[in-house]
Amino acid sequence: MFTPVRIHTSAVDVQLRNEDLRIDTYRSGGLGGQHANTTNSAVRITHIPSGMTVSIHDERSQHMNKAKALKGLCAKLYEIERSRFQKDRSKLRMEQIGSGDRFERIQTYNFPQGRVTDHRVGITYHSVNDVMQGENLDVFIDALLL
Repeated sequence: MFTPVRIHTSAVDVQLRNEDLRIDTYRSGGLGGQHANTTNSAVRITHIPSGMTVSIHDERSQHMNKAKALKGLCAKLYEIERSRFQKDRSKLRMEQIGSGDRFERIQTYNFPQGRVTDHRVGITYHSVNDVMQGENLDVFIDALLL
């Protein structure tokens, strides 16, 4: 019968199990003469959990069509899983590093105007030189602790 197929990379893993597949055979129809009209060589495989269907009727042999259909189904499921993994990874990365927009900044040092703003607590201090020297940091620390 069918053995489980496992596609494995460092990040994506796709497994097909017999109980997750519905395999239908039918007559391919179309060109091909009497052979195409009398044998059930076409194969349709449905992956039940995802609802994805692959149909193949290229070859004269049912076994070859089945192998091609399984390979195509694995490729499609792998691509879906890989894109889902990339999307999750990208989302996690954005949560960790942020977008760098102005609203994500913690502090702004404006040297021409001589001010420091801490955006977490909404405090602006008008002596950037003192803050750079490590003086008067209590203003920010006290506000953060409250």
